[in-house]
Amino acid sequence: MIDRQRLESIVRAAGDMAMRAWPGAGHALDSWEKSPGDPVSAADLAVDSFLKRELGALLPSAGWLSEETADAPERLAGGLIWLVDPIDGTRDCIRGRPGWAVSVALVSAGRPLFGMLHAPARGEFWHGEAGQGSWRNGKQLIASQRAELPGARVPVDHLPSIDADLVKVDKPNSIALRIAMVAADEADLLATLRWGWEWDIGAAALIAREAGASVTDAFGQALGYNKPDPRAFGVLVTAPAIHSAAVDRLAIRAQELAAR
Repeated sequence: MIDRQRLESIVRAAGDMAMRAWPGAGHALDSWEKSPGDPVSAADLAVDSFLKRELGALLPSAGWLSEETADAPERLAGGLIWLVDPIDGTRDCIRGRPGWAVSVALVSAGRPLFGMLHAPARGEFWHGEAGQGSWRNGKQLIASQRAELPGARVPVDHLPSIDADLVKVDKPNSIALRIAMVAADEADLLATLRWGWEWDIGAAALIAREAGASVTDAFGQALGYNKPDPRAFGVLVTAPAIHSAAVDRLAIRAQELAAR
């Protein structure tokens, strides 16, 4: 159905384009806020335009849903769609930090088929394929196999007192890279308790699932894609054995926050 090598070359080229604008490599990058607390840069828009053109040429039958493109209802008419975040982790990109990535997923009938992350500032290329596994820089990934929630590694800046039995590890700004950390056994648990967008998680969720991680929303329910409202409340990615315990621990907080 799709030329995987061609897809990879497009995603790599998109990451290289962003890298040429990255302040961490000494470049100047124009940035502003779409709304308070929601930054965007000229690189986000350039990469988005490039991917829309190249992915559209690669698979003309697929729809399009991207953080930097106005949503259009015609995406719901077909079974295939590209889910794209041209730069996931824009804050890190703008600040010259390496915790950002280009995120691209191809979804069919609500389920990701391919997911790719290019994090050129970290020298990383991740990809997953439904039913085939996932890899980083050519090495197949095996997700965390932690058996107990206490002591689980979590990529966060701060832990509330209720979670003092967990262990902080380095946190890139990109949610996709934080999800991928569980796939690579560099974290045991990633949880968000907020409304999030499909383009943030589509590629990384597939990569984590194909590595053996458990991947759900914050309530432990299956994630769906290309929905009329392309959001879900939270994402929970864990070592399989601790998933139920993580759902239980987060349940009250998730219910309260989702109701706001």
